Amino acid sequence: MSSLANLLDSLTIEGELYEALDNGSARCFACGHRCLIREGRRGICQVRFNKGGKLRVPFGYVAGLHNDPIEKKPFSHVLPGAGALTFGMLGCDYHCGFCQNWLTSQALRDPAADLSAQFVRKITPQEIASQALRVRASAVVSSYNEPLITSEWAAAVFKEAKQAGLLCAYVSNGNNTPEVMEYLRPYLDAYKVDLKSMNEKNYRSLGGTLKNTLDGIKRAREMGLWVEVVTLLIPGFNDSNEELWEAARFLASLSPDIPWHVTAFHKDYRMTAPDNASPQALIRAADIKREAGLRYVYAGNLPGHVGEYESTYCPHCGYQLVKRSGYFVEKNRVTPEGACPKCGEKIAGLWTMPKNARHF
Repeated sequence: MSSLANLLDSLTIEGELYEALDNGSARCFACGHRCLIREGRRGICQVRFNKGGKLRVPFGYVAGLHNDPIEKKPFSHVLPGAGALTFGMLGCDYHCGFCQNWLTSQALRDPAADLSAQFVRKITPQEIASQALRVRASAVVSSYNEPLITSEWAAAVFKEAKQAGLLCAYVSNGNNTPEVMEYLRPYLDAYKVDLKSMNEKNYRSLGGTLKNTLDGIKRAREMGLWVEVVTLLIPGFNDSNEELWEAARFLASLSPDIPWHVTAFHKDYRMTAPDNASPQALIRAADIKREAGLRYVYAGNLPGHVGEYESTYCPHCGYQLVKRSGYFVEKNRVTPEGACPKCGEKIAGLWTMPKNARHF
């Protein structure tokens, strides 16, 4: 066993998102894989494992903790300009070759990611909530690795964050289950999903299934969470007009108010063959989304090159509501009631802090 595995295994507790079976195996419910984990074995994520018939799960550490602009998650309809104290652990239930956080997500799967051991530091949920207050963050977000597989830890952190009056959010691949979403329901406000493709073969190559992700988006919406969706546009992988139209029609069928972000692929980790996505490709994808009936469409991570698709506009009168340059919000004109100040159109999103927030 590697030194990283020993370290991570020491930072665990018995999980809550599993069923103990008579033969000593454990059925995990944290993600859509629903792994059957036998004694002494690990789940697909590598960080949830069976010891003595009990499922051990990550707890009590972070491998990343930063106060980011909430636009970086990205959320464009959640407290524009706010800080989001973002924490992450190690591990993932997917193995995407283009992952930009592979040092944390591919821990215990790729030996090159063993360097992530140096990022690990012990911390308590109370300390994370206190830091959020100190840096005047408005939200606490679980990201950097796949949060579903560390949901017991996230729930403990979010419980403290909620007591401090902060919003709580996941940045996820959407491979969720009814059990994990019910478990998180008391704490989550917003849920960002990476919709990686509309092609089942592509999803299988990443370690997932398309159906699980589409069901995960629907489930989060039906639970009443604020949902935004992101697609990393990869030339030759998921950028055909047909696939973009299919994704846009799916989201519009759930609600035309779901914001959809398209971001530009750049060569990273193991995917170095495709060209980097161009601004023109992002604009083409954004145009398709808008033509499909989505009211809030964004093109990200190429600031200054995608025109109107950086900012938020009223879908009724066209008035610029939130002016952005990259992750920086220059103007926010959405009213405290969440409406356009010019025509009164209700703008979908989470625009104000809870009334019990301690520092606002």
